[in-house]
Amino acid sequence: MKDLLLAIYRYRGFIISSVKRDFQSRYQTSMLGALWLVLQPLAMILVYTLVFSQVMQAKMPGVIGPFAYSIYLCSGVLTWTLFTEIIDKSQNVFIANSNLIKKLNFPKICLPIIVVLSAVMNFLIIFSLFVIFLLISGSFPGTLFLAIIPLLFIQLLFSVGLGMVFGVMNVFFRDVGQFVSVLLQFWFWFTPVVYVLNSLPSWAHNILMYNPMARLMAAYQSIFAYQKMPDWYSLWPVLLCGIIFCALGMRLFRKHSADMVDEL
Repeated sequence: MKDLLLAIYRYRGFIISSVKRDFQSRYQTSMLGALWLVLQPLAMILVYTLVFSQVMQAKMPGVIGPFAYSIYLCSGVLTWTLFTEIIDKSQNVFIANSNLIKKLNFPKICLPIIVVLSAVMNFLIIFSLFVIFLLISGSFPGTLFLAIIPLLFIQLLFSVGLGMVFGVMNVFFRDVGQFVSVLLQFWFWFTPVVYVLNSLPSWAHNILMYNPMARLMAAYQSIFAYQKMPDWYSLWPVLLCGIIFCALGMRLFRKHSADMVDEL
């Protein structure tokens, strides 16, 4: 592990320049540029708000205000987008950079790090706009806002670990990439992003709690929509899953790192 961290540190310039290049290549050549980063989730939020606002707001007892459901929805959509971007890009990171891996000698672990940093940078840009909206609408949760720091840490641990497992497996079993795309579509609707947990029967609520992302979404929504401290005890299974996936992902990476070049 020490050698791996030293290698990452030595190639920090490569990582930073790659993140910068990824951002520029994605938005610099388009007419609207980085606005696409905002427009895509904004369109999704507006559609769901128009369709579900009246129904779902009635399922949020004790929460009043014209933006209650919109805040609930934003807190879920933005953090879900961060999760899916990391998973989707991580599962394809080694295949997409196969030419780079074959031509250059560098620590391949840099590639997942670049994916995560790019996703976090995109998330911070749009999340800062959400914070501005909270301040303008008088819905900012105050010191509770600091609770998102451990939440983001847990989410990143879980996302990176799972993404690494999928990324290594996809090199050797290309069906994994197709499976992940379908999985994320189903996973979205098994996570309380659009609907409110209180709107579900108790048996469905209990089943959803086996979903790690449902626990994370409930924690984010507790802070922003209900302005309450999250139930930290409910998050320990997510933290445990994140640690297990990270350990498994690193084990798979170390074991099959040399074989990847031949497969690619």
